[in-house]
Amino acid sequence: QVQLVESGGGLVQPGGSLRLSCAASGSFFNIFDFNFMGWYRQAPGKQRDLVATIMRGGSTNYANSVKGRFTISRDNAKNTVYLQMNSLKPEDTAVYYCYAHRDGVHYWGQGTQVTVSS
Repeated sequence: QVQLVESGGGLVQPGGSLRLSCAASGSFFNIFDFNFMGWYRQAPGKQRDLVATIMRGGSTNYANSVKGRFTISRDNAKNTVYLQMNSLKPEDTAVYYCYAHRDGVHYWGQGTQVTVSS
């Protein structure tokens, strides 16, 4: 079993920054065991959308709406993936979910709320 625990969400003003963390634990050796990890988000009344991913080899991918503002990274020693979010906009308001994929099995965190409002 694998557990993903997000933290770092909160209320921030437009133009501000937040850093989300996703700590992975459970039945794996380290986060290189996963084919990729990433972040999704879901706003009220909308579908869950991909925000950013980081592959096992380190390559990254971003949704067009966050390119240039968000950065995904990882700390292998801490089995943790981060999402640095800068220049936040009200439309970034959503529940952000950590995600991991390993050999056809999907893992999700419980989500952390990010609210961008003045």
